[in-house]
Formats: sequence, structure tokens, C-alpha cells
Amino acid sequence: MNVLIVYAHPEPKSLNGSLKDFSVRHLQAAGHSVQVSDLYGMGWKAVIDASDSTVRARTDRFEPAMESMAAFQNQTQADDITSEQEKLVWADMIILQFPLWWYSMPAILKGWFERVYACGFAYGVGEHSDTRWGDRFGEGMLVGKRAMLIVTAGGWESHYSERGVNGSMNDLLFPIQHGILFYPGIEVLPPHVIYRTGKIDETRFSEECEALAARLDALETDKPIAFRHQNAGDYDMPALTLREGLSVSKHGFDIHINDDEFEKN
Repeated sequence: MNVLIVYAHPEPKSLNGSLKDFSVRHLQAAGHSVQVSDLYGMGWKAVIDASDSTVRARTDRFEPAMESMAAFQNQTQADDITSEQEKLVWADMIILQFPLWWYSMPAILKGWFERVYACGFAYGVGEHSDTRWGDRFGEGMLVGKRAMLIVTAGGWESHYSERGVNGSMNDLLFPIQHGILFYPGIEVLPPHVIYRTGKIDETRFSEECEALAARLDALETDKPIAFRHQNAGDYDMPALTLREGLSVSKHGFDIHINDDEFEKN
């Protein structure tokens, strides 16, 4: 299996750096091919702007989506964007590894998606009409690939529970897992989250590596989160609202997960 690790932490000697190195060694020992996009190490340019195209579609004003599509279609993208897209196409499995900073991913990783997810590559594809709103949320250019988040958080696991002060971890990660990864068709495995990172000693680090190894060994077999597919009949068109009678016992982001255990229809 081809595995792409997109890694976002500025310190190689950090817990994240050690976990990334462990993952690379473990995956390679299991026979997988691994590439790492170390965003800080690469000096990744996080801000999308007019320089992302070597030939501007229009020069009087900058329209990100239009410029992105023209550059992708005409092969006039900046080289770093094209290189990361090629890695995505190559990968069977995408691992995003990052610390939870201010309830989300680091800005450099958000900027990776904003630039690499070109219009026509990861969005803006398929028929757009009153009966079909593009190929997205379960369909798209990246169907057939899997992804998993490896996230570190300083707080306790209870802080990120349903009644925890920080809100549910699943809710915090929903914009990434559903809105970024599932959007172009990637199947998303449940995240691997490590809590209380400031309290990790050598013994606990070994335990965390053992737990991570178990997740890495199951990348090909773990069941993905059952996000509902936009164009499979669960949503009314063109309003794109969940049909009456679905997820009646669920609330919030959970209504977009078709979990048979909770489905009461």
C-alpha cells in the first residue's frame, strides 16, 4: 500500500516528530511504501494567492477558484502544488498528523489543502443541477482512497467528551474529516487521538506507540466512518437537507453519519 503522511509540526524532536518517525518505520517494516510531506520542513507556502499560477487567467483581479481551475487544467500551477497533487494521486492511504491547536489543525496544514485541493482536482467536478450538486461527499476525484487523522491534544480525554468543556472531539474534527477528506470521496477511518501530551514519559510513550502500531496495522481493514453520500438519496435536492425520517434520534453533526446502530427508520 502507498501511504502519504502529511505532517504538520515545527519541531522534529517533539512528540509529534517521534510519532511520525515511528509510523514511517513501522509502515515500511510492514512492506508499505511511504512518502512524507513535512510541511514545516519543506517550508510550505500556506497562503493561496496569485503566485500559485505561472500564467494568470485574468490580471485585473484575483479570483482563487477560477485561477485554480485554469492553472490545473492548463498545467500552469506552481511546482509545489503539482508535486503534492501527484503524491495524493499516488497514495492509497493518507495520514494527516498534527497537534490540535486552537480547536483545529495548524494553519500550515489548512493552507496545504487550500492550495493542493485545486478546483477541478478536488472540487468543482461533476454535474451541477437541481437534481445533482456535483461529485462530492462520497464521490469525486479521490474515491478509492482512505485517510486517518493522528491528532495530539494537551487536554484530558474527558475534556473532549460529549459533555466536556472543549466539546466533542468528533465534532471538532468533523470539518476536517467530513468537509475536507470525505468531500472529494476519500473514505475516512476513525481518528487516532492522543490526549494529555504534556504528561507522556518513556513508559507511556511506549504504550502510545503500541496503540498507534495497532491502528497502522489495520489501515486496510478498519471500517470507515459511515458518512452519508450526498447523491445517494439521503438528501433532498437542491436544498441538500437530510430527508425527513432519517437520523431522527440524533443531533448535530451525527445526523450525517448512517450508523445502523442508531438508525430508526
